Amino acid sequence: MTTEQKQLVKATVPVLREHGVVLTSHFYKRMFLHNPELKHVFNMGNQKNQKQQTALAMAVLAYAEHIEDPSVLLPVVDSIGHKHTSLDIRPEQYAIVGRHLIASIQEVLGEAATPELVEAWTIAYRQLAALMSGHEQILYDQQTQKIGGWAGWRPFIVRKKVEESSEITSFYLYPSDGGTVADFMPGQYISLRLFLPELNLWQPRQYSLSCAPNGRYYRISVKREAGTTHPDGMISNRLHDFVQEGDVVDLSAPAGSFVLQQDWSVPKVFISGGVGQTPLMAMLEGIAGTNEREAMGRITWIHGCRSEAVHAFKDRLQEIGGSGIPLVTHIFYDEAAEEREGLHKGWVELNPIKSDVLLKEAHYYLCGPAPFIAKHYTFLVEHGVASQCIHFEEFGPASLHLN
Repeated sequence: MTTEQKQLVKATVPVLREHGVVLTSHFYKRMFLHNPELKHVFNMGNQKNQKQQTALAMAVLAYAEHIEDPSVLLPVVDSIGHKHTSLDIRPEQYAIVGRHLIASIQEVLGEAATPELVEAWTIAYRQLAALMSGHEQILYDQQTQKIGGWAGWRPFIVRKKVEESSEITSFYLYPSDGGTVADFMPGQYISLRLFLPELNLWQPRQYSLSCAPNGRYYRISVKREAGTTHPDGMISNRLHDFVQEGDVVDLSAPAGSFVLQQDWSVPKVFISGGVGQTPLMAMLEGIAGTNEREAMGRITWIHGCRSEAVHAFKDRLQEIGGSGIPLVTHIFYDEAAEEREGLHKGWVELNPIKSDVLLKEAHYYLCGPAPFIAKHYTFLVEHGVASQCIHFEEFGPASLHLN
């Protein structure tokens, strides 16, 4: 891109900051009208609640702000790349997206979309598409080079369904071809695809892997979304109500950049809300399965949910705690009959237990809704924890930019 073209793109930053969601909402409507087949790729629940439109608007804004040096966005590119490979996004689909994005800029901005501006954004998008698809090809190659690895969709059999609580059920997924499954980093997720008759669409959803790597199966632990007909909860509820042991589902290979840093001597603090504990449980099981216990740093497990009835993995947590690893637990129930050591009434609060939270050189892993993460991230930073030591993953498309 020329210097003048970069300046033209940067000049749209104020407009994107104020009207970005209007632009991306128009873009998605336009794209699904002309290319309805892409509805099978995108999470239509996130379309309905506008999370995807907001996430795309923030991504476009960030790209425009850093058009002179897109390399600063590499962590974001990596995160989006993992999500795209989990959805089997391919280079040819970038061309479709680009065509509709440029057309949307022209249609939304009207006369302000001069030929020079349109050309600048066209070149900028091609540059971004090349950056993204190039990185995603590296991720695809890494997946297929693993023992038991693959790219795209692969059929898996539900061998076992286990109720972990009144709301959460685990699904044990084995490859239908009888082969091995690729290892993964604790904290990663898979995409699962089902056909939704209500929408007449195939729909993918991401679910964190809730077990340590074992080479034989994957486990996901899914929360029932009570009383919803919203697309956001349709796949989760269909898994609970209609998918039975012996049924086949499609999975993509494990992906995700929210992973356990495997330096066993470093203290670790896990902080989760509700079903947000699932990737952290994979991390904890991974730690429990190592032979590094003599050098292992202290581990603090902090979890909040409504009540004991909805608290999944509480027995497994006790089992791991009794296995000899240096584990301290703090459980918060909104509805608790009593308080005792390690059991607290109310929402998760870190200040009363900060002696078990603020550990020297610790790394922190947070997972849950965006407000939950933002609250506890702020507490940690205000108490001197370096942002690079705080790792987090929120539910749904990324909306937090804390690091």
